[in-house]
Amino acid sequence: MITRWLREPIVHFLALGALLFAVSHWRGGSGSAWNRIVITPGQMDSLVATFTRTWQRPPTEAELKGLVDDYVRDELATREAAALGLDRDDTVIRRRLRQKLEFLVEDSVDAAPVTDAELQAWLEGHPDQFRVEPEVAFRQVYLSADRRGDSVERDAKKLLEKLSGAGTDVAADVGDPSMLPRDVGRSTRSSIARDFGDSFADEVLKVEPGHWVGPVRSGYGLHLVFVNARQAERMPSLDEVRPLVEREMLSARRRQQIDAKYAEMLSHYRVVIEQRRTDPGGGR
Repeated sequence: MITRWLREPIVHFLALGALLFAVSHWRGGSGSAWNRIVITPGQMDSLVATFTRTWQRPPTEAELKGLVDDYVRDELATREAAALGLDRDDTVIRRRLRQKLEFLVEDSVDAAPVTDAELQAWLEGHPDQFRVEPEVAFRQVYLSADRRGDSVERDAKKLLEKLSGAGTDVAADVGDPSMLPRDVGRSTRSSIARDFGDSFADEVLKVEPGHWVGPVRSGYGLHLVFVNARQAERMPSLDEVRPLVEREMLSARRRQQIDAKYAEMLSHYRVVIEQRRTDPGGGR
């Protein structure tokens, strides 16, 4: 009979009400200001500013009262939920609190000005992050293996002999039609590889400017290539990559600051990893 009575929902409801009353009574007798919800002028300004950004006009008196009422409800719900421990073991809340704590730490990093000397030192200390790829500009004449069959290699060599000494002044109908660009402006290796393939890009970067070479093979067929200009891999100046260097340096500083903060907080705690209990019979 008692067991059945304990299962009734009304009993659970009354027990929860009693718990809330006990918590409220304990807080009220503590003499603290737990039951005061203070709305500062700054918070009022924030409520008005948020409404104005959303609706492109300031709130009316009735709307402002609604904003205040909603803010008070948020505060009430937050305090009472925390008193009942509803914030515990909630992954979403835990992640949000962690995010807000890390934002506070990151703000201290962003507030510190960055000097040119610090940026230059970061650029020199992390060359692989900012090194500029080699670049090359070229003209190519395409010969299709599908169209020419076994004669494509022989045709390419004959055409190369004709083009030798001709420079880039080559008729548009020389070679086979293709969707590939005939003239490629100064481009990085990765950009060339996207259009012609990795092996073609690697070979073109080795070509000395000023004369026709080939055949150079791609996934489409064979190409005769005239390199107009070539720029070796290089380190950029700070002026060229300042925004990127500043972004990377500040990002690293934020991570370092957060790691340091966690290390400092962890020094006040002791982490215990409990061992899983095993069944004497061999089970878990």
